[in-house]
Amino acid sequence: MFTIGDFARHGRVSVRMLRHYDATGLLRPAHVDPASGYRYYTAAQLARLNRIIALKDLGFTLLQVHAIVEEKVGAEELRGMLRLRRSELETAMALAEARLVQVEARLRAIESEGHMPTNDVVIKSVPGLRVAELTATAASFGPEDITPVIGPLYDELFQLLDAAGIAPTGPGVAYYEDAPEGGGRISVHAAVQVSAPVQDGAFRVHDLPSLDQAATIMHHGSMDTVLPTVQALAHWIDAHGYRSAGYPREINLECPENRDDWVTELQAPVTRA
Repeated sequence: MFTIGDFARHGRVSVRMLRHYDATGLLRPAHVDPASGYRYYTAAQLARLNRIIALKDLGFTLLQVHAIVEEKVGAEELRGMLRLRRSELETAMALAEARLVQVEARLRAIESEGHMPTNDVVIKSVPGLRVAELTATAASFGPEDITPVIGPLYDELFQLLDAAGIAPTGPGVAYYEDAPEGGGRISVHAAVQVSAPVQDGAFRVHDLPSLDQAATIMHHGSMDTVLPTVQALAHWIDAHGYRSAGYPREINLECPENRDDWVTELQAPVTRA
């Protein structure tokens, strides 16, 4: 038998944790000396300890762990619990990866302050377009809120257009407005140029108005990394005597499978300051 300290070392856990597992009934000592109260464990109990730690690391509560190790949960129910936990972990990993992309974009924006060339900014008028679109609401204008909304919108829009026999005649056009409910929420419009008649239904076909003046710049790469380009455009607008008159439109000129190879024109409506 092992003392609690020796067993903790072999199990790579703390003595305090073993005492807690004893108190909760998860892992009781094989023997407790009645005179001294010292706890003793056997090597065979390492198997139960390993299961407890593994299930805890998967995110199960101690109550769930107790039910599993006591075999009060059937095999099919356990498989379902593990599948659910796997899905939760995959979602958390995807969110963490998306946050990392945003942190890196913000860092690049900081590092490029005062250094990004803005000589590619062009002031021009933008003609009106007939577009088919779907609309949804995002919590904010931050990429971390826009990306999860606009991607599924475009997937659904292209499926609906294909079912309706309508072929796009030009690039995708994403544009944004303050949502009617306020609170910083944003109406996200996922649109694509079409030649279909104006209509409302599963999707909306309408004429997107022209812009008399727009400050435009090309962004190369995923829209998750657009922040430095957006801020370079903002610096140019401020430095050249213009004032922003709305959210920039995003014209998806090239959208290959590799998002790092995307080419997007940002069209920010402006007026003279």
